[in-house]
Amino acid sequence: MALISKKKKVYPISPFLRAYLIDYAREVDIPIHYHELLRYSNSIALYDSKEQDTLWETVFYEQSDREEIHLNVKKIYALLKAGGDMSVMEHLYVDRIDLCIYGNTQPFRVRIVNRINDNFDYFYIKNADASRVYGLELEHLLSPNRISYLVHQNTLIEEHIAGIPGDKFMRLHMKDTHLNPIRLAKEFVKFNERCFVRLLGDMHSSNFVIDVTPDFEETHYRIRAIDFDQQSYEGKKSIYLPQYFKENNVLIHLGMQYITPESMRQYQREERSLIASRVKSSHFEIEDILSAMEKDEIAPQSNIISLREELSRHYQNGRFLVCKNMGNILRLSLEQVLI
Repeated sequence: MALISKKKKVYPISPFLRAYLIDYAREVDIPIHYHELLRYSNSIALYDSKEQDTLWETVFYEQSDREEIHLNVKKIYALLKAGGDMSVMEHLYVDRIDLCIYGNTQPFRVRIVNRINDNFDYFYIKNADASRVYGLELEHLLSPNRISYLVHQNTLIEEHIAGIPGDKFMRLHMKDTHLNPIRLAKEFVKFNERCFVRLLGDMHSSNFVIDVTPDFEETHYRIRAIDFDQQSYEGKKSIYLPQYFKENNVLIHLGMQYITPESMRQYQREERSLIASRVKSSHFEIEDILSAMEKDEIAPQSNIISLREELSRHYQNGRFLVCKNMGNILRLSLEQVLI
């Protein structure tokens, strides 16, 4: 069982990571920052359609602040979704701004609505944590998913990742007549492998979503991480393997029921081959992000020592023992898929 005993430290964005973000157009000047959204005057608890407390609060601003704040968050949406084309703002309005009161960095979530057709979208405004930024960029480069995010100073802007939360899916959708248990179990094996290779930790059921795509014959699944705070931070190997979280037991048991050990090894090899292809196709970006990480402090020394020892035993590779930081460890982990 994977357990996290201590709250993770928030790491500031270093000059090395900042240089990477500038080089690859992730650093963009924005009209409003996280701390300015803290000027709300009141808030109320947000409940879902079943009257359950979501642990988010909807915040309200004084009239003198509200118009300016709403205009600026619409500008951020245009930067995030349309490359700064402000004409997309014409039919948009800000329906709601929510604050997550239980998260590490207490993010704001903005709900944007198109007044013509009532279509809506979300995005997030957060305190920038270097661990999360590394996680977002590595997800963009190494997974089958593209990630849209922006950084300016100490503010992080993230797109909303659509899908059914993992815990909700396991609670409500496992008896769906259209469920394809073999495909879902296969996707969990591949997700487990992706997290381990790129050292993304804490992937229990609340930290990923399941994207369901009906096809003309079958249903396809994609498991997508939505929380990247535990990128290359923990010292225990098990934290980087979703199979060790009790919250994921439903999917784990599904795999035990429908997938043979031979099939599981095949899916693992397939995913490692895909990751190797992405490493090769994004060689310059991977090299630059690893170089920044190798100069950065994103984990306690005790975690670095513990993880390098566990991975050395796992891969039977003594080179892990000379790794001095999480960037070194991640580089060597990625090299394992290129062998």
